[in-house]
Amino acid sequence: MKNTGHYCSSSTFIIMFIHLVINIVVSPYLTNVAVEGFDPVIQLSYSGSNITQSISKPVFSVVDYGAIGDGLHNDTKAFLKAWEIACSLPGSAKVVFPFGKTFLVHPVDVTGPCRSNITLKILGTIVAPQDPLAWNDLNLHKWFYFHGVNNLTVDGGGRINGMGHEWWAKSCKINHTNPCRPAPTALTFHRCKNLKVRKLMLLNGQQMHMAFTSCIRVVASDLKVFAPAFSPNTDGIHISATRGVEVKDSVIRTGDDCISIVRNSSQIKIRNISCGPGHGISIGSLGKSDAWEKVENIHVYGAYLYNTDNGVRIKTWQGGKGFASNITFKNVVMENVSNPIIIDQYYCDSQYPCDNQEMQTSAVKVKNISFIDIQGTSATEEAIKFSCSDASPCKGLHLENVFLASFMGGNTRSYCWQAHGSTRGSVYPPSCLSSTNDFIRQKVWLEPNPAIDSI
Repeated sequence: MKNTGHYCSSSTFIIMFIHLVINIVVSPYLTNVAVEGFDPVIQLSYSGSNITQSISKPVFSVVDYGAIGDGLHNDTKAFLKAWEIACSLPGSAKVVFPFGKTFLVHPVDVTGPCRSNITLKILGTIVAPQDPLAWNDLNLHKWFYFHGVNNLTVDGGGRINGMGHEWWAKSCKINHTNPCRPAPTALTFHRCKNLKVRKLMLLNGQQMHMAFTSCIRVVASDLKVFAPAFSPNTDGIHISATRGVEVKDSVIRTGDDCISIVRNSSQIKIRNISCGPGHGISIGSLGKSDAWEKVENIHVYGAYLYNTDNGVRIKTWQGGKGFASNITFKNVVMENVSNPIIIDQYYCDSQYPCDNQEMQTSAVKVKNISFIDIQGTSATEEAIKFSCSDASPCKGLHLENVFLASFMGGNTRSYCWQAHGSTRGSVYPPSCLSSTNDFIRQKVWLEPNPAIDSI
């Protein structure tokens, strides 16, 4: 008799068997894991002979490792325990500070490298100890410090509060009778590659709020950085010895530079930044203590500055070496800004007078700097100031489509010393730059010339 039954192929039978085992044996286990703080690890879709499998990140909540989240108990060990486990896993992982809680974290070094690509989700609030004594016998420059962690993402929409008020009260800039001592940077990333920091609020940093030092490939976006205008040295974002950085779509209101870019940094893009109050967007300072330092290939495109002590600024110390070059400030709107456009090669931020700067024979070279489409109002009569070095005059400065009126009414003016460059389009206040031909002519007359001397 002919057998008319239906046969399953061996591959179909195996697929059905795997599906049955997962539903009966594995699914309850996965449900338990999810309750303990994991995303579902395996999701199956069975259709004919096709199985699709997606793997998502395991999640480690600091609460599951002992964090209280009341803002009073020290949650540092719980965070480090969660981080250590996440760091040891292959693939990807999340470490989470949950929403609705406040986590007290003492000074902490978070070190890599990690086997996993970690996302640190800050949904709640992280606060520092209020009392500076918590840093006794510790590095006074650090609070939340990440070192050597690659492929890290920090986001979540939460808050990081440096609780800086007691640090500010002890600052020599607030009270000149106080000794000048260091204070922590709230959030530091050192020697990190492929870093993303986004959708966070940073408040009341002890000193600088966020610093990238010796990093490669960084994107910082959708940040809010707030501290009172009187808070000393509270730079919003500080970039040092770092290359390949993009800072965008952020609001910064602090007591110092909204963004500062210093030694040996390059390939920096800054766009869509709201800044003020504060000290503006600064390159430098560079060349302190006769140091050789460079900053190059910096592009600021799209910024709104208001009520700041400076606008777009380059500042260097006399006696330094190196260069600041290929820097563009474009599409910047200013409102009631002091010193809207400034290059200061005689910078001196010290309690004591700097050495006789006129006797210095070297300076950081400033060249190929462009200011394009800069509009707004100046709080100072001097809206454009190029105070360049006798030892190394500024070259290749360029002004294009600049209009800076007085905020209070009246006229504004430009000041130039040893500043050489060009203009294009409408420029107000009128440019005082010496052209290239003027510079050559000046050098001919100032330097010894036998043909002239013999007359």
